[in-house]
Amino acid sequence: MSKDEVREFLVTRRAKVTPQMVGLPDVGTRRVPGLRRGEVAVLAGVSVEYYTKLERGDLRGVSDEVLHAIAAALRFDEAERSHLFDLARTANAGTRARRRPAANPTVRPSLRHLVDSVTDAAMVLGNPRGEIVATNTLGRALYDPLYRGTPEPVSYPRFIFFDPASRAFYPDWDDIADASVASLRTVAGRSPFDRSITDLVGELSTRSEEFRTRWARHDVRLHIEGIKRIHHPVVGLLELEYNVLALPADDGLNLTAYTAAPGSDTEEKLRLLASWWASEQAATAERRTSRTV
Repeated sequence: MSKDEVREFLVTRRAKVTPQMVGLPDVGTRRVPGLRRGEVAVLAGVSVEYYTKLERGDLRGVSDEVLHAIAAALRFDEAERSHLFDLARTANAGTRARRRPAANPTVRPSLRHLVDSVTDAAMVLGNPRGEIVATNTLGRALYDPLYRGTPEPVSYPRFIFFDPASRAFYPDWDDIADASVASLRTVAGRSPFDRSITDLVGELSTRSEEFRTRWARHDVRLHIEGIKRIHHPVVGLLELEYNVLALPADDGLNLTAYTAAPGSDTEEKLRLLASWWASEQAATAERRTSRTV
C-alpha cells in the first residue's frame, strides 16, 4: 500500500465535507472543495503540521485515538473508518509485510450441504475477489447469465465491467458498478498484500474506463445487506433482499442469501425460475444420455 493510497483517500474524503456540515464558518475563497487541512486539524485536535504529515501518506506510529478523531472530523461512516484503520495497519506493518499467494479456500462438505439444503432462497458462496465459489440450485439458476457470459470461476467485477449483458441484467447498473468497486477497494485495503486482488484491480483498470473512473474516487463500502434488482432473461424483473453472512470457520468465504418478500411477485418468479432450471437440467441430462446410447 503506497503513501499515495493514503493521501488520495484522505484528500477525497476531506473534499466531501463542507464547513457547514461540521459547524464551521465558511470564510474566504476556497481553492478546493471541502474543508481545509487546518480545519480538519482543529476538529481532530491535532496540529496542522501533524495532520499534513498524515495526509501526505505517512501513517506510521499514528495512535488509534488520532485515527478515531480524524474519522469523526471527516464524518466517516463505518466502512471509511475501517478502511482508515486498515491503511494505518498496513503502514505500520513495515518490512514484516509480505505478499501472500491467492487464497483459494476449499468448501467444507458440511458447508456445501448447508448451501444445497436451502430451496426457497438463492445461496451464493463467494470469495473476496468477487468470484462465485459455489451456489445452491436456485443460486445457479439466478446467475445463469453470468455463467454463460464469463469463464469460470464466475467473477462479478469482470461480468459487470467487461460483459455488455450486465447492463440488461442489472437495471441499476451504475449503482451496482459503484458498489462493486467500493467493495473491492475495501477488500484491497484489508488485504493489501494479496497478489490476486492487486492483479484483478490491474486487469479491471487496464480494460475498463468505467472501472478506472470509479476506482479513482476511493469510495469504500461494507457489503452486508440491501435490495438488489435483477432482470433475469427467463422470468423478468426480480427485487431481491440480500444478506451477507460471515463464516468464521471459513476464512476467505462469505455466504449471500437472496430472498423475496413473502407474497411478492418476486417470490412467485423465484418458483418459476426454479421450475425452469429443473427443466433445463432434465433436458441436459437427456441429451447426454442420448449421446451415450
